[in-house]
Amino acid sequence: MRYLETRKPRIEIIPMIDIMLFLLVFFVMFTLRMIPSSGHLTKLPTSSTAVVIPPPKLLVEIQADGNLMVENHLMSPAQLTAMLLTRDNSKTAITIAGNKYISLQQVMATIDAIKKGGGTEIGLAARTDQ
Repeated sequence: MRYLETRKPRIEIIPMIDIMLFLLVFFVMFTLRMIPSSGHLTKLPTSSTAVVIPPPKLLVEIQADGNLMVENHLMSPAQLTAMLLTRDNSKTAITIAGNKYISLQQVMATIDAIKKGGGTEIGLAARTDQ
């Protein structure tokens, strides 16, 4: 008569742990994707008139040696121009970021490279004064 006995229902916890682990990994990956490409810019210049803009389509980071970091690739301003010429840049928002120790000449060289590549929507990354 064991077939007719009612069994006490059990809650299976292993599938629940799998789902929670999947959600944790998903949110960690989503959060990391919201951070700019490399995330190693820590000393942005400050400005009292800085405003929040939507996330850029393309982030160009100026390094101290004058090279540019674009989509985790190191390149020169000429290579940036060549890359932009191969893309449709009519509505691409490009943000330039660099630490507070880079020169104005490096910023202008980067802007020139972007304009030669056809970029028109250019923004400069900065922190607000606090």
